[in-house]
Amino acid sequence: MSLRNYGTAAKVGFLAAAVVFGLSGCGKSHDRGALWKVVHGRCAPDAAHKPCTVYDEKDGYALLKDKTGRGQYLVIPTQKVPGVEDPVLLKPETPNYFAEAWGERAHVAQAYGFEIPDAHLSMAINSRPGRTQDQLHIHLDCLTAYARAELDKNMITETWSLVSLYGHPYRARIVASLDPSPFRVIAADDMSIHTLVITPAKHGGFILLDDMAHVFDHGSGEELQDHACHLDDPHHKTMIMDGMDMGEHPNGMM
Repeated sequence: MSLRNYGTAAKVGFLAAAVVFGLSGCGKSHDRGALWKVVHGRCAPDAAHKPCTVYDEKDGYALLKDKTGRGQYLVIPTQKVPGVEDPVLLKPETPNYFAEAWGERAHVAQAYGFEIPDAHLSMAINSRPGRTQDQLHIHLDCLTAYARAELDKNMITETWSLVSLYGHPYRARIVASLDPSPFRVIAADDMSIHTLVITPAKHGGFILLDDMAHVFDHGSGEELQDHACHLDDPHHKTMIMDGMDMGEHPNGMM
């Protein structure tokens, strides 16, 4: 698929996805406000800001250990921001949530209990149809070994190109830094269908990945993350050497 047809095909597919899956992505009994209730209702008023690991009112974000995985963390605005589609994310005065998330990456390795190179880490935000919570949250965790290998073997430059990952067509490009915010780099007319994933590039800067939800793709960039961090888990490496690799993926996504 050419880049010219990429956006058109995804938008048409999204209309079908809305019919098949519904924009809510979950049953009526699911509480899509659970994250906001934790950050705003528990972390904010608590003197120690528990259960959040970090609550930075000045910079406008909280860091919360996710219930899925040993080392997965979520970076969540302390203000009400429903998700990737909120226009406030395109304003220059809005906190740069991806930069804040990257600044908290040391917590991931601490939770796993072993060293993790920056190149093996990633940040992901799911699209509106691909998420289960209506408070913006960036997933901070390891990249899958497959995704790292595929990205390293592709010639990704500062110009958009297509990369197929888990059968999904991601646009990919290099950005020198996380400033400006990746939300502002994408700045699409309909941000709700976009899922963004960011990981360090092989020779400096970051790889920005952008996929769009359609009928065969929920737009969950979290699929590129490994919530068991097999890339660096010493126990998993031992299993591979012994010929007992149990595999990886899929993840539970939020």
